[in-house]
Amino acid sequence: MTDDANDRTLERLVGDWLTVPDLAEALDLPLRKVRQMIADRELLAHRVGERDVVAVPALFVLDGAVLPNLGGTITVLGDAGLSDDEALIWLFTPDPTLPIEGAPVHMLIAGRRAEVRKRAQELAF
Repeated sequence: MTDDANDRTLERLVGDWLTVPDLAEALDLPLRKVRQMIADRELLAHRVGERDVVAVPALFVLDGAVLPNLGGTITVLGDAGLSDDEALIWLFTPDPTLPIEGAPVHMLIAGRRAEVRKRAQELAF
């Protein structure tokens, strides 16, 4: 997949994005802390839109906090060899075999991290 096709796929799959300033406001954190969370891969970000701004999927924020268990899931996906963009695509691609309708990110929102991580670990094989 070309970078442009990858970008369009990501933007379409994710839908709603939060820019770094918007994310900082949603989490009630300073900008530098949010940037550090992205650098530390506690969150995955991507450049989106015409202005190519760094943004994070809005679904990664739940009740004013980062989605529980997201960081560990990102680590498992990285250990399976996925790039950040590939991990985002995997997290947001609908999967009809999941016990909850939707994508793996919806399972995380529902608190079903074990199933998501099991499937993420299987990607390495």
